[in-house]
Amino acid sequence: MLVLITGATSGIGKSTAELFAKNGHDLIITGRREDRLKELKTQLETNNKIKVTTLCFDIRELSEVENAIAKLSAENKKIDVLVNNAGLAAGLSAIQSGNIDHWERMIDTNVKGLLYISRAISNLMIENKKGHIINIGSIAGKEVYANGNVYCATKHAVDALSKSMRIDLLAHNIKVTAINPGMVETEFSIVRFDGDEDKAKKVYAGLQPLKPEDIAETIYWVAHRPPHVNINDIIIMPTVQATATNVIRN
Repeated sequence: MLVLITGATSGIGKSTAELFAKNGHDLIITGRREDRLKELKTQLETNNKIKVTTLCFDIRELSEVENAIAKLSAENKKIDVLVNNAGLAAGLSAIQSGNIDHWERMIDTNVKGLLYISRAISNLMIENKKGHIINIGSIAGKEVYANGNVYCATKHAVDALSKSMRIDLLAHNIKVTAINPGMVETEFSIVRFDGDEDKAKKVYAGLQPLKPEDIAETIYWVAHRPPHVNINDIIIMPTVQATATNVIRN
């Protein structure tokens, strides 16, 4: 199984790469930070008998996405699984005071970036007559919360796109799955709060959030269902969280 993972240099993406590598699967890992990609490639190939290809590009830029995929070898174009993990939240403001740069970063990454890479890879999968696209959504794609406006909108878009991809690709033997986590402790909140680590830590204070490994295990399980089984949609939450905003803290 050849697996392409976007946003692979940290958090859920990195844990997913490590789990697939541990189980002997070759990987294509993407991200914007070339130093981290090279470091992860070395780690994965040293610890596992697999091959790792790195693609360094900004998923928000269509030309960069297309050029990176076009340069793949014929063998590396036989992608079995695409994990659309690259995504972010930026800011936490009411709609009337939202930061436009934050809005554009979220829309360009979470929606347009996912579309760019999915279009490129789905066409390769159609040629190969099989494939599986796994989109990492969020509980924010199932409900909304105060000051989450644009982030929630982008993840609602991922939810809708996952459903429509499933319909569009049905005739081509391509599976589509959406995995929607609740609170997962990664760099997510650090990015959302522009690097303010103290503010980010408060998001998870007094509770046990999900770990990136929890989502990686879910992705791996979904990808290894029998050929006749497709998992359309999963919501996965910490035990202490019921909705986006209903949590129990110690």
